[in-house]
Amino acid sequence: MTITATRTPVALSARALLACGAASGPLYFLTTLTQAAVRDGFDVTQHPASMLSNGDAGWLQVTNFLVTGVLMIAGAIGLSRTLEPGRGSTWGPRLLGVFGVSLLFAAVFKADPGNGFPVGTGQATLSTAGVLHMAAGSVGFLSLIVATFVFASRFTREGHRGWAVYSRATGIAFFASFAAISSGNANAVVMLAFWATVTPAWGWLTAVILRSAR
Repeated sequence: MTITATRTPVALSARALLACGAASGPLYFLTTLTQAAVRDGFDVTQHPASMLSNGDAGWLQVTNFLVTGVLMIAGAIGLSRTLEPGRGSTWGPRLLGVFGVSLLFAAVFKADPGNGFPVGTGQATLSTAGVLHMAAGSVGFLSLIVATFVFASRFTREGHRGWAVYSRATGIAFFASFAAISSGNANAVVMLAFWATVTPAWGWLTAVILRSAR
């Protein structure tokens, strides 16, 4: 007797949510890196991605934050529905959900212009919106960093050593670069290091969601 498995509406819904979460990272970086390459005055050795929200084309990055934030929240909900009970099954998705919400705040409260971007802008000044943007970014990045260790603990408990090492390495590298850029000494090396670690952090996030989707 052959038993054919059927997908319930809940399972289909969870898969759709996970697909949204998995798409958030690639969409964010495709949009961000394209802008970084073509917008006049933008320099990855001087400017964080959030500064792309300024200028005539700033709406592109604002929209990028909004869309990827919604997709990330959807992915977090999908994870909460698909992860089997155990270590990290509650706080892992919650932390990623906080990261998604932080992207929405980053869209509403734009980073201050400065350091020559947009073209003609002088030294950066600190506005209320800029402070709120930095606060949202700090909460979001720290939530993502903590999530890497929460999932690392889960993978260790499940016996998935490779995934545990991958998660911890991602968290450590991202935390180091985030701490450096938060220190106020954002020179070219620090800025490049931040770009070089935030990209793999999004990649880790996508990989974890795709793993759950399987």
